[in-house]
Amino acid sequence: MDEVEWIHRHPKAEDLRVGLISWAGTYLTFKPCKNTITATAKSLGRRQTWEILVSNEHETQAVVRLKSVQGLYLLCECDGTVCYGRPRTSHHGCFLLRFHRNSKWTLQCLISGRYLESNGKDVFCTSRVLSAYHMWTPRPALHVHVILYSPIHRCYARADPTMGRIWVDAAVPCLEECGFLLHFRDGCYHLETSTHHFLSHVDRLFSQPSSQTAFHMQVRPGGLVALCDGEGGVLYPQGTHLSLGLGCNPVKGEEWFILQHCPVWVSLRSKTRRFISVIYDDEVCAASERLTPMSLFQFECDSESPTVQLRSANGYYLAQRCHRAVMADGYPLESDTFFRMHWNCGRIILQSCSGRFLGIATNGLLMANATLPGPNEEFGILFANRPFLVLRGRYGYVGSSSGHDLVQCNQDQPDPIHLLPCRQGIYHFQAHGGSFWSITSFGTFRPWGKFALNFCIELQGSNLLTVLAPNGFYMRADESGTLVADSEDITKECIWEF
Repeated sequence: MDEVEWIHRHPKAEDLRVGLISWAGTYLTFKPCKNTITATAKSLGRRQTWEILVSNEHETQAVVRLKSVQGLYLLCECDGTVCYGRPRTSHHGCFLLRFHRNSKWTLQCLISGRYLESNGKDVFCTSRVLSAYHMWTPRPALHVHVILYSPIHRCYARADPTMGRIWVDAAVPCLEECGFLLHFRDGCYHLETSTHHFLSHVDRLFSQPSSQTAFHMQVRPGGLVALCDGEGGVLYPQGTHLSLGLGCNPVKGEEWFILQHCPVWVSLRSKTRRFISVIYDDEVCAASERLTPMSLFQFECDSESPTVQLRSANGYYLAQRCHRAVMADGYPLESDTFFRMHWNCGRIILQSCSGRFLGIATNGLLMANATLPGPNEEFGILFANRPFLVLRGRYGYVGSSSGHDLVQCNQDQPDPIHLLPCRQGIYHFQAHGGSFWSITSFGTFRPWGKFALNFCIELQGSNLLTVLAPNGFYMRADESGTLVADSEDITKECIWEF
């Protein structure tokens, strides 16, 4: 079977949400208890997150509605007040969104013609004369671990630390070099590679963020972004090798990238420690002792269902076929490509739609034979494109704070957790300076331990996981802002986006 062309998945709805920052540096916020809108928040959270629903779009403007994560809308009333609720007419809550060259947005009420503005606290819609007070800076609200896809070149950006460059040449985003951390600081963005270097205005990577690594971001509904230096230069692929660099003459929209959450790629190993790999075009077996591109699988899972699809780098999905064989020839919506997942101490068990469990036959092929799972049906699972974790919970990112000696879970900017694989499914958590995570008797964490502890990771969705801490409890986000491991069961506070 020939490889199919890798089909880029359209960003999920949650990847398209934005926060809107006023001229005063505060975020447009909905208060569900009072159905009011303010602009007092200093950081981006759930109540500062908006989905932009587009009904008509042109090059420099679009007709939109702003929808909150709770499903209600930003509404402008006849007297200029702004509230939060459900539209009463077809145009109620509609705004003319204009994209400005300085990366700002303006929102003009379609009914009254007045602009949305803030005084740094209240939000209202009273003036028809455009001014700086009407400017809003869009900030993508998706998780900071991202990939960049060029729809013109149909390739993904890839960092090359040996050359100190970023190329737009990866056909499949299965490598850790395709993942970037998108930092937002003082109104600008810094793009950090998986080896912790930063894209700069000149043709090399920097080891530290600086004014030379700061970019402005043009944002369009639908996940399209362009990075520019604020002085006329814009990033786009250049030359025959498609090196990402600043220039002034992009053609055919080369400067636009689709920004979306970095997908999860994993490898699976049998009890004999051999990698599950695709061979002879579509056969799947446990034959290789070395990790190869055909041993990598994209982990696609709906958090509402305990089933998973495994997409091979050849573009096809693993599927159970006749005679219980598992082949890499499935298509996205085929029922045979869905496997129910079970976990046992960091090892994954896969159950086919026939009810039988996947295991390794005597000839090495992956088969759905067993009616009950045993050691032969347990697979070790390791991240293939994640040298570190960036965790986001219900209250923000996991990271350190200057005012606390404990690890916090309500930060606007994360601290990456470096992963040191110990056993399959078991990792050591290492902080940026090389020290290890330690746990207190209260189940809280400090990032400066001397000894490595075991953390068990279990995947709960395409970009969702739970962490079983060394004390035997699940790690959860506490409303106080402190990260704590004290939950016997998996609750919403135990689910982490990564």
